Amino acid sequence: MSVLESSWQHQYITTNGVKLHYVTQGEGPLMVMLHGFPEFWYSWRHQIPEFAKNYKVVALDLRGYNDSDKPKNQSAYVMDEFVRDVEGVIKGLGYQKSILVGHDWGGLIAWNFAYSHPEMVERLIVLNLPHPAKFAEGLRTPQQLLRSSYMFLFQLPAIPEFLIQSFDYQPLETAFKGMAVNKSAITQADIDAYKDAASKRGALTAMLNYYRNIFQQRMVNQKWGVLEVPTLMIWGEKDIALGKELSYGTEAYVKDFQIKYIPNCSHWVQQEQPQLVNQYIREFLEG
Repeated sequence: MSVLESSWQHQYITTNGVKLHYVTQGEGPLMVMLHGFPEFWYSWRHQIPEFAKNYKVVALDLRGYNDSDKPKNQSAYVMDEFVRDVEGVIKGLGYQKSILVGHDWGGLIAWNFAYSHPEMVERLIVLNLPHPAKFAEGLRTPQQLLRSSYMFLFQLPAIPEFLIQSFDYQPLETAFKGMAVNKSAITQADIDAYKDAASKRGALTAMLNYYRNIFQQRMVNQKWGVLEVPTLMIWGEKDIALGKELSYGTEAYVKDFQIKYIPNCSHWVQQEQPQLVNQYIREFLEG
């Protein structure tokens, strides 16, 4: 265990009918961190100790991931359930509101939660996941459809699980190392941690079920108003899965909006450029 990890605590909370695992450090106002695919709480390892200086940081394993419960029914992996999970975590920890930080799928959940419960979000911070309305627009363009083609593969039963498990979960390693600009930022030990989490019984199917329900979700069906919650977006410009153009025009949907672009940085922005990400978040919170 590293010095940074020495004061981390692994805990569980039961909410919305599932038991969720989380890592926590620090005391003070609540900051909840929501990871993406194919990650788990560990993707916030560079942010937890930094913000634990001023906040009670809670980095969740989303339902279906790592050490959280993994409901078997595909219907358990829909946005309404994810939003209720986050609501239950905040209230279950004894808070009325939280600073909410999300990346990738965690970012999509964070956007939806902020719209559903703006009174519970003090500030919203989203990394490399566009506003749902902009994402829906993007999926109507050939270039983003091509970037998102993996989502259509994930609709198939069993085959994606077989492919991802092949050669000791080599596709996960390819996703991290292949997409990263600064490949030294994600070590073999980091990749092994992600492989270990994905290989837990039921985890891989649960992780993929997020995608298997995505086209029925509010992201593609809902009309979005103007969000009143102060919002920061951080965007690694070399994201090959989500084009930078998806971030353009977000200010039409958010009253108080800031964006910070990080050049020469991939989708894995908080792992690849942690110091810069931490700096931008801190400036936003203290501004």
